[in-house]
Amino acid sequence: MKKTVFITGTSDGLGKLSAKYFAGQGWNVAATMRTPEKETALTQYENIRVFKLDVTNVEQVQTAVSEAIAAFGKIDVVVNNAGVGSYGALEAAYESVIDWQYNTNVRGPINVIRGFLPHFRENKGGMFINISSFMGVTTAVPVGSLYNMSKFALEGLTEGLYYELKPLNIELRLVEQGGSSGNNFRDRIVWNKHPEIREYDDITNKVKSMMANVDPSLMDDPQTIVDVIYDLATGKSQQFRTLVGAQGKQLMAMRNSMPIENYLETIAGLYK
Repeated sequence: MKKTVFITGTSDGLGKLSAKYFAGQGWNVAATMRTPEKETALTQYENIRVFKLDVTNVEQVQTAVSEAIAAFGKIDVVVNNAGVGSYGALEAAYESVIDWQYNTNVRGPINVIRGFLPHFRENKGGMFINISSFMGVTTAVPVGSLYNMSKFALEGLTEGLYYELKPLNIELRLVEQGGSSGNNFRDRIVWNKHPEIREYDDITNKVKSMMANVDPSLMDDPQTIVDVIYDLATGKSQQFRTLVGAQGKQLMAMRNSMPIENYLETIAGLYK
């Protein structure tokens, strides 16, 4: 029987590329997105089914999980890819943005994991691949506290779950990706602004400028990230945590080479 992967956030970017790649390798793919009625590319594949899913909506999660299982019989791997990003000073963030960041990047994977655990327990196995970021393990970026919080939380969630799910033959994996070419994440960032709080404008503008003008050599081919996901799904790689990309690896090496106080000062110095 063909294996089946369930992927969240497949309307564009890494999620869509992953769905196409798994389908090309002969897998069945349950591709989920908030607006499946707009999808035209993935619907052309015989072994891809598109399902409506907003990961922050528990009822939609339960429905999508049930529909995917009904369509394919068994789900072998779940890729928690859906994510959003808010940047800017924490003090300037609206309550709704704080909730949006947490609910999508943290509560969303929790909802999906809880939705699939009964199925995995019944089948006595399965795998969750959680798409994190180098910002969740190497460094927090200035005015990126909310986004970094969400990825650090996903890291902790995944590590904590290891102990309770490993005895049930349910595997967990983390992919800590960096910036990739063709990724529109930067164009979709929600920037926190407050008309009466201007003290953070300088550093916020510097971060915006650096993100807009990042060195192309530090941008990775998104297919390299998809290859990592596929290798984990097939068991070719057994790594619990995989850091992908030049930028993340450079920062990790720097962080490991000095005391945390020195590292934080070094990163802060880049934005002065």
